[in-house]
Amino acid sequence: MASSSWLLMRRSRALIHHKNFSFYSLFSSSSCSSSSPLLKKPHAQSAGYSNNYSSAHHHFRFLRRFESTKAEAAQLELQHYVTDDDDNNRAIDFPGGKVAFTSEMRFISEASQKRVPCYRVLDDNGMAMKYSNYVQISKEMAVKMYSDMVTLQTMDSIFYEVQRQGRISFYLTSIGEEAVNIGSAAALSSDDIILPQYREPGVLLWRGFTLQQFVDQLFGNKSDLGKGRQMPIHYGSNKHNYFTVSSPIATQLPQAVGAAYSLKMDGKSACAVTYFGDGSTSEGDFHAGLNFAAVMDAPVIFICRNNGWAISTPVEEQFRSDGVVVKGQAYGIWSIRVDGNDALAVYSAVHTAREIAIKEKRPVLIEALTYRVGHHSTSDDSTKYRPIDEIEYWKMERNPVNRFKRWVERNGWWNDSNESELRSSLRKQLMQAIQVAEKAQKPPLEDMFNDVYDRLPSNLEEQERVLREIVKKHPEDYPSDVPL
Repeated sequence: MASSSWLLMRRSRALIHHKNFSFYSLFSSSSCSSSSPLLKKPHAQSAGYSNNYSSAHHHFRFLRRFESTKAEAAQLELQHYVTDDDDNNRAIDFPGGKVAFTSEMRFISEASQKRVPCYRVLDDNGMAMKYSNYVQISKEMAVKMYSDMVTLQTMDSIFYEVQRQGRISFYLTSIGEEAVNIGSAAALSSDDIILPQYREPGVLLWRGFTLQQFVDQLFGNKSDLGKGRQMPIHYGSNKHNYFTVSSPIATQLPQAVGAAYSLKMDGKSACAVTYFGDGSTSEGDFHAGLNFAAVMDAPVIFICRNNGWAISTPVEEQFRSDGVVVKGQAYGIWSIRVDGNDALAVYSAVHTAREIAIKEKRPVLIEALTYRVGHHSTSDDSTKYRPIDEIEYWKMERNPVNRFKRWVERNGWWNDSNESELRSSLRKQLMQAIQVAEKAQKPPLEDMFNDVYDRLPSNLEEQERVLREIVKKHPEDYPSDVPL
C-alpha cells in the first residue's frame, strides 16, 4: 500500500509541475473519495504558488481521474471500500472499471449535508482573503479589466434608456454580472472559440468589438455584421471567434463540445468556451452536452452564470441538487464553484480551467454564483416576483464593479481622476455612436433572403416577390428607410 501510494503521489505531482497548476486542487472530479487514507491536512501556506505540492497532497483526491485501464488506481479504490467480509472480497470487472461488492444495502443520499464551498479571492470590501491562492495579474491587466467592467456597466445604463425611449426594440442588461463577463474574458486567448448565451457582451467587448459595432447591431443598420436579421443584443463576430447569439436556451452547449472536439482533432492549442444560465441546466441540451464532452474528452469550458433566477423561476424551484457544480461531477467532469462577483476569483478559475482543458484534453465546468440585478430583459418587471430589498442588497453591498475597484485602488493603480475621466469619455463615445447608428441606412430588403443558399430556392424567391408586392401596396405599414 505504501509503495502504491508513493507511486501515485509522484504521478499527481507530475501533473502539476507548472506553477499555475496549483489550482488543480480547487477542482473536484467525480471519481474521488472524501475519506481517502492518503489525505492529510496541510499547514497554512502563504499566498501565491508556494503551496503547490502540499496543496496537491491535501487535495490529492481531486487529481484522481477514473480510467479503467489503470488497474493500480482501481485497486486502491477497491482497497478503500472492502472489509473482511467474504462478499466484500469480490468484485465485478464491469465495463468502465472494477466495482466492489458489499453486503450492506446503502442508498446514496440525494445531496451532501454540506454544500460545495465557493472559491473566492476578494471579500466584499475588495480585500484579498488570507492565504488567497490566485493567478497574479499585472497593473495593465487590472486597469483594463476594471475599465471594461465600467464600460459594460455604462453601456447597459444608456442602452436600456434608449430602448425605453422607443429607439430600439429590445435590450437585455448584464448588470451585476460584470465580473463573470470580464474576468472570464481576460483569462482566455483570442484563439479560444466563444459560444455565448445572451448575457456575455463583455466577452466580445474585451476582444475588441467596438462601441460603434455594438450600437450598429442594436439598431440593425447597414453596418450591422448581422445585416439587421437578428434582434438586438444578438451579437456575433467571426473576427473575434464569437458565435452569434441565438435565443433558444442551451442549444450552444452541445455545439461547443463539437467545436472543442474539432480543435482537439486539429491539434490546436485552444479550447471552446460556452456560457449559460442556471435555467439552461433544466434543458436536455445541457445534459447531452456535458455527457458528450466527458466521453469525448473535449477541451471545452462550461461557464454557468448561476444568477439566482431563470426569468421568474428561482433556483430553489429549478433543481433539488446543490446548485450546478455537482452536476458536472455526476458526468465525470472536473468542476468548481466560484464567487461570480469576484473578478480575480473568476479570472483565476477560468485561467486554470483553460490550462486543464488544453493540456489535459478534458472538459471543465465552472459554476459562478452571481446575481441578476437588472430585469431579465426590457420585456420583464422583476419586482413582480422578487423583493426590491433583495435587488438593492446585491446592487449595493455585493456590487462586483465596486469590489474590484477597491482592490485596484489599494494597489495604487486607480484614482478618482481616472474614474471621472473614464466615465465622461464613455458617455460621450456612446452618445456619438448612437447618433451615427440612427442616421445610418438600413440593410436592403433582399438581405432577408440571401447569404444562406448559393442559389435562392424557388420557395424563397416566391416569398420575396410576395413581400415586395405587399410593401408597395401598403407602404404606410412598413419603414420608409428600408431600401427595396
